[in-house]
Amino acid sequence: MLLSQIVRTDGTRAVVVRDGTEAHEVTGFDTTYALAMHCLDRGRTLAEALGQITPGRAVDLEQAGREGRILPPIDHPDPAHLYVTGTGLTHLGSASTRNSMHGGGDDEAGMTDSMKMFRMGLKGGKPAAGQVGVQPEWFYKGNGESVAAPEAELLSPAFALDGGEEPEIAGLYVIGPDGTPWRLGFAVANEFSDHVTERTNYLFLAHSKLRRCAFGPELRIGPPPASIEGRSRVLRGDEVLFDAPFLSGEENMSHSFANLEHHHFKYELFRHPGDVHVHMFGTATLSFAAGLRTEPGDVFEIEVPGFGLPLRNRLAIAPDPVAGGGALRVASL
Repeated sequence: MLLSQIVRTDGTRAVVVRDGTEAHEVTGFDTTYALAMHCLDRGRTLAEALGQITPGRAVDLEQAGREGRILPPIDHPDPAHLYVTGTGLTHLGSASTRNSMHGGGDDEAGMTDSMKMFRMGLKGGKPAAGQVGVQPEWFYKGNGESVAAPEAELLSPAFALDGGEEPEIAGLYVIGPDGTPWRLGFAVANEFSDHVTERTNYLFLAHSKLRRCAFGPELRIGPPPASIEGRSRVLRGDEVLFDAPFLSGEENMSHSFANLEHHHFKYELFRHPGDVHVHMFGTATLSFAAGLRTEPGDVFEIEVPGFGLPLRNRLAIAPDPVAGGGALRVASL
């Protein structure tokens, strides 16, 4: 079962549920957030609630996508209360990609911190149920203002050195009234990053992640498959510049989803009632690692069978906040 959010042609919003090929509006709710809060208030799962709601009008999601009317599958009334975060070095091929970016070797003396952390995950990232495993690499990407809708532009800052895709699976969560995190499900994500900045020095990783991102168009309710295989493409006009499979799911990861969730939500900051969290679980496939340098106008397309429509976004460059360039001035009050 898949959930999405759209803007109707009259400008109002709707939640859409899809089971198979048929998509219908969810009667009585105009946001996924309101639906999730309704479920928490009544002690129901999303699947239970949707099973009891009379389907509304039929929706052509592909048409809505072509018209730019699909929203991210969840947002928050106040974007500052939506956190976008992620974990890296979590997939079985991710360390070699990162290690090569930073010029590390495979021997102990030449091993980068990335490879050391990856090996920690291999050893202790999948603890027994109820146990705590090793903590992963973690990063902050932004709040709800940093999320681009499906089919919308991914704006790269004027100062960025690169803008490259990272095809991933994201977990979507709401925090209940008592501070309990509740997982709504999973979605395809593009954890868009600046790989040239990151490659300059690993300590620039935090800077490289403060970029826009996208997820959706649809939210898959329930647990994900143990092995997930999708495709990541970069298109320039009619030319396909990059087309490669990517793997996710716990069979292809060095950490379990439960362990990654624990090490995010163990912080009280991330258990504030009513907040929304979008947490990206990492990847091992990058067009940057294959030598591609993206340009404005390039289109990123990420598709995963069973997760709904493909996620597409076009790369664009944001205006420089300082006319003519130069340093941003901070005013005194």
